[in-house]
Amino acid sequence: MNIYFAAPMFAKSDLLYNAYLVNQLREKYPEVSIYLPQENEAINDKTAYADSQMIALADTEKVLESQLMIALLDGITIDAGVASEIGVAYAKNIPTLGLYTDTRQQGADNQKKIEALQTIGENQFHYLNLYTTGLIKLNGTIYASEEELLTGVSAFIDKEPANDI
Repeated sequence: MNIYFAAPMFAKSDLLYNAYLVNQLREKYPEVSIYLPQENEAINDKTAYADSQMIALADTEKVLESQLMIALLDGITIDAGVASEIGVAYAKNIPTLGLYTDTRQQGADNQKKIEALQTIGENQFHYLNLYTTGLIKLNGTIYASEEELLTGVSAFIDKEPANDI
């Protein structure tokens, strides 16, 4: 089975977090191949040169070879590259498991936070692009924690036919 790991990758914190999660997955599922774009030196060595077409072709090929996408959704907005990768996965019916850990989602039942939505500029929650999240939900799930995501990956891998792994 091939998994495509879509995630922001331009801050050191992004690179470290991506590697951390992918290492957890690789340890738990050594039989699974996980493509982490930041590991593709041919297009992601930022001291070298890769043009937009090289990047698009290389990563799209890996999305299309995958049977599952994991997409990290945290940030000020969903990373533009991640959103594009989600779109390709959706178009090819590749299930996507999103991870959205933004702490501003906590307290969704807090009445003061809900009432604050009526005051301009007092949104206590974070917004995710509904089109992109809709593409995930039409063919996957969004999880709020790493633990939930790992459980979702386990469920997906366990239901896959043995000859695909």
